[in-house]
Amino acid sequence: MTLVVVGASLAGLRAVEAARRDGYAGRIVLIGAEEHPPYDRLPLSKSFLDEEGTGQVEPFHTEAGLRDKFGVELLLGAPADGLDATAREVSVAGRTVPYDALVIATGATARRLPGSDGIAGVHTLRTAEDARAVRAALDRGARTVVIGAGFIGSEVAAAARKRGLPVTIVEALDVPLARSVGAEAGAVCASLHRDAGTELRLSTEVTGLEAVGGVVTGVRLSTGEVLPADLVVAGIGVVPATGWLAGSGVPLHERDGGVVCDATLATGVPGVYAAGDVAHAGNSLFDGDLMRLEHWTNAAEQGAAAARHALAPESARALAPVPYFWSDWYAHRIQFVGTPRADEVVVAVPASDGFTALYRRGDRIVGALTVDRPREIMKYRRHIAGRAPWPEALAFAAGTAA
Repeated sequence: MTLVVVGASLAGLRAVEAARRDGYAGRIVLIGAEEHPPYDRLPLSKSFLDEEGTGQVEPFHTEAGLRDKFGVELLLGAPADGLDATAREVSVAGRTVPYDALVIATGATARRLPGSDGIAGVHTLRTAEDARAVRAALDRGARTVVIGAGFIGSEVAAAARKRGLPVTIVEALDVPLARSVGAEAGAVCASLHRDAGTELRLSTEVTGLEAVGGVVTGVRLSTGEVLPADLVVAGIGVVPATGWLAGSGVPLHERDGGVVCDATLATGVPGVYAAGDVAHAGNSLFDGDLMRLEHWTNAAEQGAAAARHALAPESARALAPVPYFWSDWYAHRIQFVGTPRADEVVVAVPASDGFTALYRRGDRIVGALTVDRPREIMKYRRHIAGRAPWPEALAFAAGTAA
């Protein structure tokens, strides 16, 4: 029997580890587009950008470790370019790799700023190479413009301000992160930027770039202004890496092309499962909502589950996790559990005391966001997992604020 994992990502690695941990002794092939073995992307927009940091990206395991400890055959440096689900073969770099069980863990690729091709100094932040380029520009004291006030862009802005560098965030929405965490929490996030000296340009769009000799010098705004810039970082979202699945029969989401799965991560195509940033999976804890989560914990949990289910589909069980993510901005820790898809958002603890927002759907709590209240977030996670009634969650929040 052969298990093929496409995507040398965190989810892909956890799939490999779980298969061996559960006693699978057959062949495992791990296919990765990058030349590196799987590494942790989480620090790339955080500690990696620190001036005092090492600037090194360490893999979870070396190539030798993956081969010797886990018995993995590695195909790195080229992406998968096709799937024949009838023949049960993945094509990559001119060769075919047969499988009995397949885990799709190809993650997502960063959206690039239109018109930025061929202009030096304009970057996304998704890979180790991206992070090295951004850090090098910060080391040179770059005037930084970040496009998009999401979590990645905000972490880049925080890294620049930590070095005392000027930074401006340009955001098309009138409140940062309004679609991700709601207007109330988004307004608090905006205040964190302003308090740290980051300039925010809200309700503003980028209309183009200025460059001299192929090197970026400025960002043109819908207001007609040009912001001077030596470094431009586009934090404008990602696209699931599923182009290679075209025509395979694997169901893809009509909005973003991610892989559509059931709650066990099965795609409906025999032997094929998906995990991590690429996967839309139903979650019964949130009324069956189809969720595609770009979170570290989600990738780790789904990767392991996808391998177990692919190898033993008869014992597959539905997953119903409570999503969790965190982000560090300036000297602040932002944490979120659950879902922001809610009927109501209530500020339970004001910003003066660290800030907590609770998210209600129907008669129960489905989400919580905290700023600088790290000891409470996992308690809210338990409330959500236990389907705690809304009054109980409000009472708990009131007790923490007392």
